[in-house]
Amino acid sequence: MSEVALPPQEYLLLDYARRLDRHREGRRGVHIHLSRLRAQNRRDHHVRIAANTVEDFVKAHEGQMFLLSSGDLIYVVKNASLTQLDDSVMKLRYLFSEDPLTQLDSGDAGHGRFATVYNVEKHYSRFLELCEQVYEEDRARKRRLAEMESESGAFEEDLRKPLGPDQLGKLEDFLNRSDLTSVMRRQPICAVIPKASPTTIFNELYVSIADLAQTVLPDVNLAANRWLFQHLTQVLDKRVLKLLAKADDSALHASFSINLNVSTILSQEFMDFDASLRTGSRGTILVELQLIDIFADYSAFVFARDFCKERGYRVCIDGVTHLTLPFVDRQRLSIDLVKLAWSPELADDGISHKAEQLSEFVASIGKNRVILSRCDNATAVETGQTMGITMFQGRHLDFLLQDEARRHYKPAPKTRRRAS
Repeated sequence: MSEVALPPQEYLLLDYARRLDRHREGRRGVHIHLSRLRAQNRRDHHVRIAANTVEDFVKAHEGQMFLLSSGDLIYVVKNASLTQLDDSVMKLRYLFSEDPLTQLDSGDAGHGRFATVYNVEKHYSRFLELCEQVYEEDRARKRRLAEMESESGAFEEDLRKPLGPDQLGKLEDFLNRSDLTSVMRRQPICAVIPKASPTTIFNELYVSIADLAQTVLPDVNLAANRWLFQHLTQVLDKRVLKLLAKADDSALHASFSINLNVSTILSQEFMDFDASLRTGSRGTILVELQLIDIFADYSAFVFARDFCKERGYRVCIDGVTHLTLPFVDRQRLSIDLVKLAWSPELADDGISHKAEQLSEFVASIGKNRVILSRCDNATAVETGQTMGITMFQGRHLDFLLQDEARRHYKPAPKTRRRAS
């Protein structure tokens, strides 16, 4: 007999919160942010011990406890005094006393970033909003994982053969005679302000390497050999530019970004693409160049950058990490934007001083001149906003825009045919 899958804790929490609407009296809730602990302090056994620590307290006060997939802990109790509630949080704080998250700064209120306490009776809507957010984030996380598994084949990556010269030749031949529209993708770059839906500014156009590999060489890892992969991207650049030059879709003529190799900008394919553009559209197009490509041949970058800017394009440096950001001087490089890749380390309390330093670098570059990319969760966006960043890109934004579109979608009314 097969086991029946239990509903996720996030669903049970939301269901419980909705039923609390008629039974708010004396209820208080606590959100323990264990997901903010350092990785070594939030392993499965740590989370289980934390739950066991407050289990008796929750049962004694007719409560419910929910252990979320993120590692966070939420429990609701009835008729417990604030002192008793604070004592339960202090026991958990003591368990993780070596983690920076448990240390309170002078400006922190209550339990700081370690825990949030909700008066469910008086502020029920705030608690319900938390539960809805937790539920939606869990759904987004699961969609993201499913998409990553199907798109990138992450679990089979290690079994693939590295790209070799013979396979590269086969792939080049395929690219030169094929229509790439089936593997072309668009991902929005969004402006995001707190408590508001993201607004698309423009889209990045790119070729899905995973889909390309699956179509032509499913048993080959295209990125395994760095130099052959670099050559492949140059071939792809030129094919994409040819596609854009002949495109009938007006959305492919303006308000987009495209990632190119420096050498591609000096090619005939780029000249043909440039000649195909309508007057005034170049100023809406962002040319992205990889930082490593710039360092490889700085003089070639300067020539390509000057050519782009003279023609009216905007230029962005991509491939910047929190480690290389301090070395990027936007004004000295004479570029318009910098794309910083999100890393979970930016949300690690152990390097909060690093985040403060990065905030200073962001300010020197220009807060409206930095795009935080690879934002796969809400934490990435929240951390970026604390650094002053206003533009974001990544799967989390994709899902938010999709959900927003679904909420506003109104199907056309059905018309009834008259009986003849």
